[in-house]
Parts: sequence; structure tokens; C-alpha cells
Amino acid sequence: MIARINELAKKKRESVLTPEEKEEQMLLYKDYLANIRGQLKQQLDSIEFIDEEPTKDLEN
Repeated sequence: MIARINELAKKKRESVLTPEEKEEQMLLYKDYLANIRGQLKQQLDSIEFIDEEPTKDLEN
């Protein structure tokens, strides 16, 4: 997926993308971002918070 995204980005810099390529690029970007968001959500969901007893210094 990333290879194709890079290929289309290079072609866009060097010339003009066809309407089909523009649509493909847009869909690839959406899929890529969805994957990144999913990975981030999975990481955040696996975080455990541990509450410690407050110390006397923090209570005052």
C-alpha cells in the first residue's frame, strides 16, 4: 500500500495524475489513515492506569 502511495505521489510531482489515479490515491490515503488510527487506538486501549495512594506532601 505504501509503495503505491509513494508511486502516485512521485507521479503527481513529476506530471499529472489521471482522474482514476487521483481517486485511487484518495482511497489509499483513507485506508492508510484508518490503519494508523486503528493501531493508535489499540495502543491507547491497552494502557492501564494505576492510581497510587497520595502522599502527605501532595495532599497539602
